[in-house]
Amino acid sequence: MPLYRAEAVVLRTHKLGEADRIITLLTRDQGRVRAVAKGVRRTTSRWGSRLEPFSHVDLQLAEGRNLDTITQAVTITPFPANLGLDYERYTAGTAMLETAERLITEDREPALQQFLLLVGALRAMTGLDNPDDPKPAGQVLDSYLLRSLAVAGYAPSFDACARCGEMGPHRWFHPAAGGVLCVNDKLPGSASPAPETITLLGALLAGDWATVSASEPRHRREATGLVAAYLQWHVERGLRSLAYVER
Repeated sequence: MPLYRAEAVVLRTHKLGEADRIITLLTRDQGRVRAVAKGVRRTTSRWGSRLEPFSHVDLQLAEGRNLDTITQAVTITPFPANLGLDYERYTAGTAMLETAERLITEDREPALQQFLLLVGALRAMTGLDNPDDPKPAGQVLDSYLLRSLAVAGYAPSFDACARCGEMGPHRWFHPAAGGVLCVNDKLPGSASPAPETITLLGALLAGDWATVSASEPRHRREATGLVAAYLQWHVERGLRSLAYVER
């Protein structure tokens, strides 16, 4: 069987037989890949712990007819060790993993930007890039959700009207319409968030952490609700993991 290497983040695992696992991976070059890790549930396995969700790993895989087989795993970034003891970070990270898997509709569909977004969000939330200033888990999650939706083709508009393109600021927001709406294009059921919330949403999408850090808690809470509504509309059903995130 041909061998290949892949840099990947483990998205999900489930049991196979008595000692094996099927590992769902988001890889840098091959997109989403499902592979078998043989014997990793045995207590004698030397590298099973490297294939837990959140693990950022360098893998060697053997191509298979239906599923590839992982033959080697080396840890690149130990994200599980930084997330497992913090409930807020862990639940936010779990929502990121579920989102990444949901937004990639086909296996081996190129997804470099999604991979880089996920790794970057995990690094920001765990403070690996700046240990003295780890980003708040809730805001990292909201930023990741908006940016990953944008990469997937569902970019929200927070400045121009999503229907007519007229530049704002606008006071109405509707998930199905794609973002903010002017008064002439307002749809039934549109939300009317505070202007500061709309500014915050734009900053989360752009990765403007100075503006995010300066925002008030009430505007963060309102933004979080709008992000969740936007995500639920475009992935057609809510994320199971999002229910456990402290909001």
